[in-house]
Amino acid sequence: MRTAYTSEQIRTAEHALMATVAEGELMRRAATGLAVVCAGLLPGVYGSRVALLVGSGDNGGDALYAGARLARRGARVEAILAGSRTHEGGLAALREAGGRTVEPPGHEVVERADLIVDGLVGIGGAGELREPYRGLALAAERAPGLVVAVDVPSGVDASSGQVAGVAVRAQLTVTFGACKNGLLIDPGKSHCGRVELVDIGLGPYLPDPDVASLTDEDVADLLPTPEAESDKYRRGVIGIVAGSDRFTGAAVLSVGGAVRAGAGLVRFAGAEAAARQVRNSWPEAITTVLDGPSVAEVGRVQAWVLGPGMGTGPEAEALARAVLATDVPVLVDADGLTLLARDRSMLRRSAPTVLTPHAGELSRLLEVPSDRIEAARLEHVRRAVDELGTVVLLKGSTTLIAEEGRPVRVNATGTPWLATGGTGDVLSGIAGTLLAAGLSGYDAASAAAHLHGLAAQAASTGKSGGHGPIAAMDVAQTLPQVIRSL
Repeated sequence: MRTAYTSEQIRTAEHALMATVAEGELMRRAATGLAVVCAGLLPGVYGSRVALLVGSGDNGGDALYAGARLARRGARVEAILAGSRTHEGGLAALREAGGRTVEPPGHEVVERADLIVDGLVGIGGAGELREPYRGLALAAERAPGLVVAVDVPSGVDASSGQVAGVAVRAQLTVTFGACKNGLLIDPGKSHCGRVELVDIGLGPYLPDPDVASLTDEDVADLLPTPEAESDKYRRGVIGIVAGSDRFTGAAVLSVGGAVRAGAGLVRFAGAEAAARQVRNSWPEAITTVLDGPSVAEVGRVQAWVLGPGMGTGPEAEALARAVLATDVPVLVDADGLTLLARDRSMLRRSAPTVLTPHAGELSRLLEVPSDRIEAARLEHVRRAVDELGTVVLLKGSTTLIAEEGRPVRVNATGTPWLATGGTGDVLSGIAGTLLAAGLSGYDAASAAAHLHGLAAQAASTGKSGGHGPIAAMDVAQTLPQVIRSL
């Protein structure tokens, strides 16, 4: 499992470690690792042009010491001293190694550099970049050279991933000691490029993580595996209330996600038109046409999926109340979330509940503008858990899964090609299947998001390695292949 931490957690661990080593040892370790990574990015260190963007903090010191190492190997290193003060030891080392210093703005130095090292703001920085930092961040974005961020791109909040205005866009971020939350969560993640961790000995001093990300191995350990005595009921029976006369596709896709994710049995309940399409597409599923707001005739299930394409009228609301009144776990998506936003009292239930909103749906549940949610995803998924008392899977460019008292999980799989209609319905079916198989809501949502992303990656990748468009059904059909690969 990959773990990440807030700035405060990192600082506390650093102080504990610094008490056990010689003064300056941590910066030496960080700068050495940074210099090694930077050298590996250059076709040849000797004669390469390196621009250091140097701020007032320790990040600036890291950049200066790393620049000194590159200068000693023949690189032409120029440091733009943008801060109100400069790390004295790092500056002396750079000058002794033959590096030059430049007063801001220094944009011409950035323009001609083969490699740009962003050491403007470290993990303690927050808020919008001010001049001359802002101008240098923009100059680095325009420049042709590779951009390497030191610990975290300047302008990205290390604890949350929030970006208040302009921020450095790096092709590579070299982070020290442990990963920071903001490197995994958008919008900050989109500024980081590839993230490379340099070990400085922080591990024994780190607390429980604030954020975590499952690996393939973690998900493989979570997935239930049939045994010799298994039957379809022991593997998990999932009930799906989805679709309508108008939106039959949502029913087909959510059932498809469940079938292909390995449900023991799928019981579908909905409008006649949706049931007909489900029977045609997935003969494995048992279908029930509902004549009223009751699911009693559907049969016993171990978890429900409620909402995709079911509509939001009075009949749909009555049906949602009936499903939420049951004593088994319920996953609520799409139209079901719209109904909950009208009456959150439906969430007062003893059995586990999982909500899977995108930012727009969460905005209705929390009565917060969706753009604020997108800008501060970590903050709002935690708020949703606190207010709603459920597991929340917040879909988006970085999908977050949160439960009270647990680290927020960041899904690391997926592709931009997933941004197409119906893929969320498939995700609901996958997560519902895992709920029915006995996983907790937190684990079911986390594993489902991981599998969903892997299936999308596999479906969008051609034989030559290129990537292209996919449809939601492609994701469902690729699930068995992905599960086998784990």
